[in-house]
Amino acid sequence: MAEVDTAFFPESKDMPKLSPIQVEGIPIIDLSPMTSQTVSDSSSIEGLVKEIGSACKEWGFFQVINHGVPLTLRQNIEKASKMFFSQTLEEKRKVSRDERCPMGYYDTEHTKNVRDWKEVFDFLAKDPTLVPLTSDEHDDRLTQWTNPSPPYPPHFKDILEEYVGEMKKLSFKLMELIALSLGLEANKFEEFFMKDETSSIRLNHYPPCPYPHLALGVGRHTDPGALTILAQDEVEGLEVKRRADDEWISVKPIPDAYIINLGDIVQVWSNDAYESVEHRVVVNSEKERFSFPFFFFPAHETEVRPLEELINGQSPSKYRPYKWGKYIVHRHNTNFKKQNVENIQIHHYKIA
Repeated sequence: MAEVDTAFFPESKDMPKLSPIQVEGIPIIDLSPMTSQTVSDSSSIEGLVKEIGSACKEWGFFQVINHGVPLTLRQNIEKASKMFFSQTLEEKRKVSRDERCPMGYYDTEHTKNVRDWKEVFDFLAKDPTLVPLTSDEHDDRLTQWTNPSPPYPPHFKDILEEYVGEMKKLSFKLMELIALSLGLEANKFEEFFMKDETSSIRLNHYPPCPYPHLALGVGRHTDPGALTILAQDEVEGLEVKRRADDEWISVKPIPDAYIINLGDIVQVWSNDAYESVEHRVVVNSEKERFSFPFFFFPAHETEVRPLEELINGQSPSKYRPYKWGKYIVHRHNTNFKKQNVENIQIHHYKIA
């Protein structure tokens, strides 16, 4: 990744600022009422639901502490990730992803048709994962995505699988709180994830960049799924677009906290009560950065549409339904090369 060509350079309006705005950041929410071993009183849970609802409405992003995920698992995945990415390019490319199965190593991903300054390793939560063979809505054929088995570092798959197990537990807890904050039953979202979920984890490595004012680790985007749980190291890089004024706000890393952001599916389910917010990653000229997002995705056959409980005469449905499996396969297929048009987004399903 030493060469710097114009494929890395976004349009001038998307160029990073070298001195991002430092302000009170995204909300920090203590999950101990839900994760502690002692029984919590109903008022502390209600307070937590209120905090979650406010963060979802105002930011679409928040950080959680006292989340119940053992610190050792996070340390294990960070160590294994550094070991994996420290290998030669030749070794890493032995477990490269391809258009048949988009799991594994990759270093030429594009966001908004601009190449990202990063390398990644993608790994499924459920192996194998069932998905449509093509994005053609008339094609009923299915295929399986499977995980690669990197020989190095030792026990890499075991470390990833153990960590993913904890991410799924935390995801279900968070989705319960989000459901309650929308006035829904706590288990409202469970059915979409219990069978054949398509969730995955990504290991990101952002090498130092000689042109941090010209390139981006990841360009501005929203996440397509329901929820993203991000662990990051101590190097800053994540920026969130503040809804109040469209300014890019730097997210300061808090030791052992997780950064949570709503994905496009929650925006559709909530009928725009909550929004999936644009974010990006800036790069550093001196330091490398590692991060580990877990993407909580429903089963491929899920039909994503505004929930009936949230539709009424004052708030009619704002989206046409779409099949999640077809949508995500289409997205993966457009990540491999620069396109002439923007890849598929939820605004393409918005009812005018």
